[in-house]
Amino acid sequence: MNIAGQHAIVTGGASGLGKACAEHLSQNGAKVTLIDMNAAACQSIATQIKGHAIVGDVADEVAMTQAISEAAALHGPCRALINCAGIGVAQRVVGRDGPMPLGQFEKVIRVNLIGTFNMMRLVAAQMSLAEPLDNGARGVIVSTASVAAFEGQIGQAAYSASKGGIAALTLPVARELAQFGIRVMTIAPGLFLTPLLQNLPEEAQKSLGASIPFPKRLGHAEEFASLVAHIIDNDFLNGEVIRLDGALRLPPK
Repeated sequence: MNIAGQHAIVTGGASGLGKACAEHLSQNGAKVTLIDMNAAACQSIATQIKGHAIVGDVADEVAMTQAISEAAALHGPCRALINCAGIGVAQRVVGRDGPMPLGQFEKVIRVNLIGTFNMMRLVAAQMSLAEPLDNGARGVIVSTASVAAFEGQIGQAAYSASKGGIAALTLPVARELAQFGIRVMTIAPGLFLTPLLQNLPEEAQKSLGASIPFPKRLGHAEEFASLVAHIIDNDFLNGEVIRLDGALRLPPK
């Protein structure tokens, strides 16, 4: 699908991987809507790329229903949904103070997994009613998992469970939405130089980069965005989880 002139929604678009996707898609001619909880950053990026900013929680059914309608009224039906919104909490199941608070687990699952599914179902419903493009295509959904979905480390129980759920959603949803000409893909990134890792000391960043077989460095957000663009462009990519990790396999800790 040629994204030029089409409407793309990017969640978590105010920073990191989402920001890179919003910028890349805009440069390729897409009309971009950014959804993020950070109002100032969301509006700033939207202004830079001449897109539209919506502040909201991706797991909020009412708010996102309104957001998708608002975006469609401005840019037309969404043809590409990029799910990048997510959080991480590093906490052991049983720590020094006892069991992990259930609320911490619920929060990560709510934002990462339920938020992704909420956007997926709402946008897919809109896509299914849109006029088909070439070859009967109506749109594509790209979600963000993590290599932690497959090799979760100690302290990543909640994060790994949420990302594993996203990976597991990919094939059944792709099979279901195929009748509408909607493709569903997921990217599982490894260690990327996002704001979270940028806050680490330089030596710590180098150490993490050295753990990657090749290239021995942290991933660049633009490389993630480039893969997203290729998935949108390549109509035969469907129902799969792509690892983008330089052959990294996470150790236990």
